[in-house]
Amino acid sequence: MKKIYLITVFLTVLISSEIFAQCDIKNRVLADGTMEFYFEPAVFYTTKSKSLKISIVTDKEHFFVALQPTPFPSKKDGKKIKDDLFIELADKKIYKLTHYDTQYKNNDSIMQVLYLIDNKDIKAFSNFEAISAEINMQGTEFVRSYNFKLHKQAIMKQLACVFKEEDK
Repeated sequence: MKKIYLITVFLTVLISSEIFAQCDIKNRVLADGTMEFYFEPAVFYTTKSKSLKISIVTDKEHFFVALQPTPFPSKKDGKKIKDDLFIELADKKIYKLTHYDTQYKNNDSIMQVLYLIDNKDIKAFSNFEAISAEINMQGTEFVRSYNFKLHKQAIMKQLACVFKEEDK
């Protein structure tokens, strides 16, 4: 009986820590004084030659999809990335997200490209998992396509966390 109790307690702690970890919203103050809220990026796609991490970034007024592709172009070439992002969701519709900014972080060891989610599309991103994405990686290749295999629901879960936090 004692073993069953210990196993139950262990599993409860493990599951609850996983649930709370998904809502680990981080924040930072930008140079212009704006508070930015973000999540650790989730791996959506990975192979030996390329990977893609995605997370939600928000100022609570605008919502962005932040992409961290690997490999990424040099800063000179990366700043040429200005095209929009196309993401297919599980509702079988393709959504166009407007390019907002290309950033190099951590002494240029990470490239992050921010794409603005149109306000009319927030509900779809909150309700449907991501299926695929296409990015024009100017300067390195033409269009890079990703068919997501991992953490397809991460965008939905991260948006749910932001909205749950707003309701408090």
